[in-house]
Amino acid sequence: MLLKDEFIGEDFFSRWKWETFDDPTHGRTNYVDQEIAKKNNLSYASDTKFVMRADSFSTVPQDARGRDSVRISSYDAYADSVIVLDLAHMPEGCGTWPAFWTLSHKGPWPNGGEIDIVEGVNLNQANLASLHTTPSCTMPQNRDQTGFSTSTNCDSSVNYNQGCGASFAKPASYGNPFNAQGGGWFVMARTPEDGIRIWFWSRNDPNVPPEICDSDSQDGPSDLTPSPSWGRPEASFPLGDNCDYDSHFDAHSMVFDLTFCGDWAGSAYPNSGCGGNCVDFVNNNNEAFSEAYWEINSLRVYTPA
Repeated sequence: MLLKDEFIGEDFFSRWKWETFDDPTHGRTNYVDQEIAKKNNLSYASDTKFVMRADSFSTVPQDARGRDSVRISSYDAYADSVIVLDLAHMPEGCGTWPAFWTLSHKGPWPNGGEIDIVEGVNLNQANLASLHTTPSCTMPQNRDQTGFSTSTNCDSSVNYNQGCGASFAKPASYGNPFNAQGGGWFVMARTPEDGIRIWFWSRNDPNVPPEICDSDSQDGPSDLTPSPSWGRPEASFPLGDNCDYDSHFDAHSMVFDLTFCGDWAGSAYPNSGCGGNCVDFVNNNNEAFSEAYWEINSLRVYTPA
């Protein structure tokens, strides 16, 4: 596949949509626009970095929509593709629910599907990759992956929209351990023939392919195709009779967001080791969100010639 788009630094201001609607996952979150994010230092960029973060300076009034945060989506959409995210830091901490994911540009959700590439909550240390679809899409329990299958029915209308997921086995794939290693690389590839696959390498992994780690320079490779040298993916979602590709997945936009509490982080909070009430914690502990930020080195998308 050939390099179609790359996003570094200021590109996220000029080529992504800044979304301010109510959080559809019912989080204690106030998504702000680009102007406010820049003004309040919630987002900034250099020639080599892009940062977007939660407000860690203010307590949240009871009558507010939630803690200020950022959600952005790409204007462009991609079908068959390889997406390479070089990430230096992801949001971490109690009450947090960050995600990097793709969803149908056409919609409405869940039509056209959703692919969660990076996702977790609270103090989680293992990344969870998932699909959420319309009915008639399931996955075998045993798949060609190094991660662990957590659920097999991708249909968003069952199991409280759990989707079909795989929890990563490699260390340092999420949260504080990920950040302590200086981040790493997530790669998602999707084609009808090979399904949807997601790889991960931590920053200091000696097995990261050179074509992946070389892409953290300002001039990444001009073509990229998954290779056996990459090893088995952390998550694999084979498509075919179990889940028809064309009827469940179309061209997807990419999304970064950071919400708090809500449907997953809120429901998981009592057993997270965080203590207290999730909404109260988010409202009153602004300093606890100093590590709740995305720091992106680069994002590249490769598509068929």
